[in-house]
This record gives sequence, structure tokens and C-alpha cells, in this order.
Amino acid sequence: MQNFRNYYQILGVPRDATAEEIKKAYRRLARQLHPDVNPGDKFAEDNFKDINEAYDILSDIEKRAQYDQFSKFWKQKGFQGKQGVKLPNFKTWGNNKASRKKSAEDIDFSDYSDFNKFLDQVLGRRREVRMATANDAPRVPASEPWSTASKKTSYVANSREDRRDFDDREMRRETREIDDREIRRDIEARLTLPLERAYSGGTERIRLDDGRWIEVNMPGAMVSGQQIRLRNQGIGGGDLYLKITVSPHPFFSLEMSDICCQLLLTPCEAVLGGDVEVPTLDGPVKMKLPPGVTSGKRLRMANKGYPTGNGDRGDQLVEIQVLIPKEISEEERELYEKLRQIETFKPRQDLSV
Repeated sequence: MQNFRNYYQILGVPRDATAEEIKKAYRRLARQLHPDVNPGDKFAEDNFKDINEAYDILSDIEKRAQYDQFSKFWKQKGFQGKQGVKLPNFKTWGNNKASRKKSAEDIDFSDYSDFNKFLDQVLGRRREVRMATANDAPRVPASEPWSTASKKTSYVANSREDRRDFDDREMRRETREIDDREIRRDIEARLTLPLERAYSGGTERIRLDDGRWIEVNMPGAMVSGQQIRLRNQGIGGGDLYLKITVSPHPFFSLEMSDICCQLLLTPCEAVLGGDVEVPTLDGPVKMKLPPGVTSGKRLRMANKGYPTGNGDRGDQLVEIQVLIPKEISEEERELYEKLRQIETFKPRQDLSV
């Protein structure tokens, strides 16, 4: 539409759209047309300004009502012409005092280059700026019927280019403020750690999806599924949520706050018992084996498990597995032969068959 900016069409919403629908449409378009996403694209930059202007009007209940009320007259003749245009039912425009009212019959629309300029004045979008002439002062009183109390027509003696530069800077500033509010959002990233690093914590260097590298001082005793919040590390000052995954360990496994492992023994160790070295997350620890321990038996090492977060720790559960050698030396074979001759243990003696 010439001489008219259809804000509903710019945002792609119907005229009866709700405030929430308008907000969603604006956010979607702002992400697509943002200058940071389209560097050097003049078309995107102009459209980005248009959607911000449209959102500024349609998101304000009072401005939207005024826009809907006045926009239906955009096809009226008279702009850039010599004749005034009569708009019915608008005799109460302006200030509250009756003595300062001005009727629609007195409006000269030839003062405005197009309907947009008229709406600029009505909605307070921006100020109509014209070169000052000798006839301007008596024709434009201080209280124009369509002006708000805080918006007045300005007259400057310098060129339009200077004013346009100022308007562009002001628009960029307002756009940046609106965009900063709308684009701020939280993001999520995933971090997979080996069990030892999840247990000890420490500094981790993380690459985010947007290409940034950050260094994070991670806490100890992290577990799979845990989320760690990093303030102001998201987009536009939002937060970053790190979702932790602890990768499977070849020796240890977690059961709640207990750490489980399997300990392999020789037949002699299982029969005789004694001290053996057991790996833990804190390093090797000596454990005393009872004589005659069998495969599948679990031995408990107190306070060697995973921290619970309240100052306590679980236990380490050591499951015994006795392995039988498949190949032995000649000397070992001779000893086993002698042992078989003298051993008193008869496991099949009491079979009930």
C-alpha cells in the first residue's frame, strides 16, 4: 500500500491477533532479520527496522487502538494537495480543554507528504520535520488537535539530511534496546566426563555450539543427568546450562553412592587370604582378604565410595572373582600334583546321588 505501512502485514499476523501472537511473530522475524545474522544485507536491515516499528505500535494497547482507528482513512485524498480532508467524528482530538480544541474541518492534509507522516504525528512514532518558512508560525498553533502532549512539530533551519541521520541513529538505538531484551535467552550444552574427572572436578575447557570456548571451574562429585548453571554465559546475557554425562569406566561402576569393582584372585590368594592392593578413586589401597574367600563374594571398604553431596561418602564394594590358570609351568604342575595327593578338602564327598 502506497503511503501506508500495514503493521499487521509486516509482522504477518491478522488484525485480530492477540498480544502473545504479535510477540511471537516479532521474535521469529527478529531472529531471521537481525543485522548480526545478515551482515551487509541492506534489505534485511530495512525490514528489521520495519518489524521493530510495527511491534512498537502493535504491542502498545493505546497506540494499536489509535492505529486501527486512523488507518482506515489512508485512502482519503488530500495528502500533498491543496484541499483539506474532512474526517468525521474526530472533533474531540487534542487536549482536554474545550477552548483549545480544533475541528477536523480545519485540518490541512497538504501539510503532510503522505498518510504515513500524518500517522507519525498521531501515534507519536516520530516527529514531522520540515524546513521553516515565514508562513509556518501562524499556521501551526502549539496544540495541534492530533498531537499528544509530549509530541510537537519541530522546525529546523538546517537540511533534512542532518535530521535523517539523527533519526537513523535514534532508530538503531531503540532497535538495539528492543533486540537486547528479546534475544536474551538461556542455552544448553552437554559435557561428557570420565569418572575420575567427574569425581575430582577442576577446570574444563568447553566449546559451545556458537563457536565460543569457555573455561569452567567444575565442582567435584558430578553425576550423569546433573545440570550446572553458568550465569550470563548464554545468548545476550542469558544463562548456560551444562548437562553432565559421566562416561562408563572399565573398572568402576556406580550404584547410587557406592562404587563397585571386581577383584581377580589366584587360587592361592583365595585359599590363603592376606593383604591385596585394591584400586580406588583416591589411589591404591591395601585390603585384608579373609582365608577361603570365594568367587561372587562382596567385600566392603567403608567410606571409599562416591561423595553424596552432604559431606558423606558411600562405600566401595569389591566383588571377588577367582581365576583358574589355563597354562602353568612344570614346577607349578609338580606342586599341584603334590597338593592333590595331600589335600583333605573333598567337595564331592557328600553328593546325594
